[in-house]
Amino acid sequence: MITRLAKASLAAALSVTTLAAGAAGAATPAAATSTSAQQTSTSAQHVTVSQSGNYPGGFFTTGNMSVGWTSSGTADLTGPTHITLDLPPGVTTDGAMFFPTPQDYTFTAALSPDHRHLEAVFTATRAVGAYNFMKLNLATTPGVPIAGVITATVANPNDTDPTGHISRYDLVSKSYLPATVQPAPTVTGLDPATGPGAGGTTVTVGGSNLTSGMVLVGGVPAPGTCTDTACTVTTPGGSGSAPVSVVTPGGTAAAPAAFDYTGAPPPAPAAPAISSLSPASGPAAGGTRVTVLGSNLTYGTVAFGGVPATHISCGPSFCTATAPASAQPGPVDVTVTTAGGTSTPTTYTYTA
Repeated sequence: MITRLAKASLAAALSVTTLAAGAAGAATPAAATSTSAQQTSTSAQHVTVSQSGNYPGGFFTTGNMSVGWTSSGTADLTGPTHITLDLPPGVTTDGAMFFPTPQDYTFTAALSPDHRHLEAVFTATRAVGAYNFMKLNLATTPGVPIAGVITATVANPNDTDPTGHISRYDLVSKSYLPATVQPAPTVTGLDPATGPGAGGTTVTVGGSNLTSGMVLVGGVPAPGTCTDTACTVTTPGGSGSAPVSVVTPGGTAAAPAAFDYTGAPPPAPAAPAISSLSPASGPAAGGTRVTVLGSNLTYGTVAFGGVPATHISCGPSFCTATAPASAQPGPVDVTVTTAGGTSTPTTYTYTA
């Protein structure tokens, strides 16, 4: 499984990047916050983007900001959420800080060589109303006017509502610009359409309205970069015939043909293991939110006594899940299952 997104043409790929030390202590202007009105979504899974910060301007040549994404539909948000940030000429960042706990998610980021474009992928399950954000420090280039627009976008393949996916802040007027909606993408083909199961094939996905896109091959984010008319990506490992799609702020478009893997698939990931549960007991009525600690848990599913848990979100070392109801009090086995297999069970006790 691929859990990182790194642009093929980028010189730097970041997992969690610390803020630049020089900018951290700089004086900054008063914070501004995006105040876009939230509307009822037409998609059960919907995610919206916002930004806020102490933006550079006037006497201040450094600043900081955050880019946030909120689950605002009617059902848990699942799958990979793609976030982008574009800075105008003369404004740069050294990367993103992202560290909420428990770490029941995967988060990766890639920064362009000019430090003006950042992409991140956040994979987790989030309840309606949940908010996550990444923080960034901003710096400016001497002699270059502090002007232009900062643009943040968000997209998720399970979100069919294109509204709320773009946030823009104008450094000159010091205001948030009216909401816009990106046109829906189209995908016309991919070249080549075959490659080894180990992955590593460079593929061009052609189409239109692909700006700020994320390419999924078999549902897995593929490292690469998109322009308005094409995405160039490197295939992750896989097997068989894998559907290809491009997820943009304007929606998701499927390629007319799948990518066919040839030869042996990549090795299976290591089997998951559970080290502890917190809490390790709860009422038989269910509903207890349980944190599962362990290893190799990414993309896992959790079961209590063979009954699937709900609201499951797993990162490499943590899962969170809501315990289902039990017919009676007593101990049951808790397991995590991934592509690498099923863990050795750990005991959870239902109480009366």
